[in-house]
Amino acid sequence: MESHYKHPNAEERGVIFAENRRGSSLRQIGRLLGRHHGTIGHELKRGKMPCGYDPQVARLARDAAQLRSGRRKKLVPAGPFYDWVRNRLIHWRWSPEQISARLRRMHPDDPSQRVSHETIYAAIYAQPRGGLKTLMIEALRQAKPKPGARRTSLAGSSIIPETLRTIHRPEDIEARLVPGHWEGDLIKGAFNRSAVGTVVERKTRFVILSKMNGCTASAALEGFTRQMKRLPVALRRSMTYDRGSEMACHSELARRLEIDIWFCDPHAPWQRGSNENTNGLLRQFFPKGTDLSGLSQTELNDVARLMNNRPRKTLGWNTPAEAIAEELAAIKSTVALQT
Repeated sequence: MESHYKHPNAEERGVIFAENRRGSSLRQIGRLLGRHHGTIGHELKRGKMPCGYDPQVARLARDAAQLRSGRRKKLVPAGPFYDWVRNRLIHWRWSPEQISARLRRMHPDDPSQRVSHETIYAAIYAQPRGGLKTLMIEALRQAKPKPGARRTSLAGSSIIPETLRTIHRPEDIEARLVPGHWEGDLIKGAFNRSAVGTVVERKTRFVILSKMNGCTASAALEGFTRQMKRLPVALRRSMTYDRGSEMACHSELARRLEIDIWFCDPHAPWQRGSNENTNGLLRQFFPKGTDLSGLSQTELNDVARLMNNRPRKTLGWNTPAEAIAEELAAIKSTVALQT
């Protein structure tokens, strides 16, 4: 008896055909081929025809059974939502986990319309070599920080009063209880000669990108003022920043925006972790060594829109855009009730 079942091959089918025509029993054919007599019986049934056993019919029946028994792949080019997944991976820059979670929310009662993130990864690496596979793999990459020169810092400067350290921030900021508290930083370009301003709302993870005309304190003042002035006053409560020298004008920025500004301790990026995480994701769009001076505000708004329309696990798979819209609706409702 075989320890592992294997379908008869073409040569064995020929022997079965001949021996069956000769009138040999199942056990006789089995002994001749070194097979269990049950295997011979199954093979004869599979190829049964009015005129007797037909090896070709048996082979076709075996092939058809194998096709039926295998799990059908959900994520194939001709599949029902392949294009939807591909577009969000390549053009929207969602992660496989974000795509999978969104499909679960869209089709909670229909497993056939959902795929796991493992399935998406498998589909990416199963792609044949070529441009599409390259684009898909590149969409997974997140730039990792590399060792390098530290940026100019205000760490030892009297410009940052002790009272503005993050340790003194109110509890509602720490707990992310209310919207309007932001974390800010710059993404530097090639040779630290260009930059993009990034701010992330702590509760909703909503991202705003600001065009900067250089890396100076005056450039940061004008860039952050221009973009954050567009926010409703209720969403301008505070900003937490590191001690980069571009924040030398923080008092004027606080006056213009009517917000509080808090500063992290030296070399403590985890104190503004949402912004650190976002900047890592933004390196998909702004690789290290890129000259950022040529980017327009419109282009930066497009990237911010992509970021804000990604489902986030920390938001229960809502997007930051959806989360901040809910907060704005709640603010408007509260104001209406008070008036």
